[in-house]
Amino acid sequence: MSATKTWILTNVDKNIWKENLFLGHDDLGVADCTVAKTRLEGGVRDGVDLVEVTNADLSFSVLPTRGMSLWKGFYRGFPIGWESPIKGPVHPHWVDELDRGGLGWLKGFDECIVRCGLDSNGGPGEDIIIDNNGNSTSVNLTLHGKIANLPAHYLEIKADPESSTVSVLGEVDESALFLPGLRLRSTISTTAGSNRLRIEDEIINLKATPSELELLYHCNFGQPFLGARSKLLAPILEVAPRDARAVQGIQQINTYLPPTKGYVEQVYFYDLVEDSSNQTLVALRNASKDRGVVLRFSKKELPYFTQWKNTSALSDGYVTGLEPGTNYPNLKRFEREKNRVIRLEPGQSYHCQLTLEICTSRKEVEAIEKEIDCLQSGYRMTIHQSPQPKYTPI
Repeated sequence: MSATKTWILTNVDKNIWKENLFLGHDDLGVADCTVAKTRLEGGVRDGVDLVEVTNADLSFSVLPTRGMSLWKGFYRGFPIGWESPIKGPVHPHWVDELDRGGLGWLKGFDECIVRCGLDSNGGPGEDIIIDNNGNSTSVNLTLHGKIANLPAHYLEIKADPESSTVSVLGEVDESALFLPGLRLRSTISTTAGSNRLRIEDEIINLKATPSELELLYHCNFGQPFLGARSKLLAPILEVAPRDARAVQGIQQINTYLPPTKGYVEQVYFYDLVEDSSNQTLVALRNASKDRGVVLRFSKKELPYFTQWKNTSALSDGYVTGLEPGTNYPNLKRFEREKNRVIRLEPGQSYHCQLTLEICTSRKEVEAIEKEIDCLQSGYRMTIHQSPQPKYTPI
């Protein structure tokens, strides 16, 4: 039996930090796998740490400087992610979250999978909190929270030769005096030759007082999986448009346009079918039905799903977001009213897992379609033609 191998790249408590590292398959003890850590230079990416993992067929990049986001990937030559107008990855010190009325988060947004949270993850707007003097006070929350623009204080590479698994582990704190104190402890892993990667997250309340938690995985895909007549596959109990703009596309909710100049985003909120183990999945497949990306997750951990359609011109960011979350990305005060904001007691943790799977053949895509059809069987799908008060402030 081969022992697990570990390499610590960052440990702020022990003053450990490695700027560059390369681990080949001999180092890892896992055939066909490599890990490389570098620090990027030049432009707005200057100072961003990048960890690249390969498993023979699948490669992906993790950004410890940006909240352990998954930047880009490739599977058998097919790119995973999207082409943002931003030439990133962007170092957080270039992101002013208060810019443009709280939309500054978008200045750093070019990842394939980025977490929104941890204290809040909805749109910018007012919230009422209890301040350090015990008084109710108004604060302005910014778009999608802070975790994506915070760096990891701990980073480790782990290899398990027995299971042929390679993992990137990181810890990121979102904490301040008189404010919530939350720690993201993330493990991103893959096995040799696999078409999957898995994100396992634990969010811990570091404070001696209760804290609120909102977490959403903003999973973003463009070409070659997104294109004219690409389709969202999902086992649906209920779906509703977010607003009047989304109502305009309700008859084509699961299909996508080609790059369209002047397109204005459309957002839909879903309640999905789950199996007896609380598992569900969604997929994006192309019109030819021979390429697809799949997200697998537990409704017990991530009970709410949001679809973001942004099929604008290529130069403006042609992309769709498939977004499992602990809540819908509305204003936090609305989500609190609907009991969709998690309360963590002192020292309490919240666990969730998300698996990304890539399909590059008709056979693989057909298997996913059958799996989703099987889940849908026996459940009537309700498609609301207008925004619903349980999903959207109206």
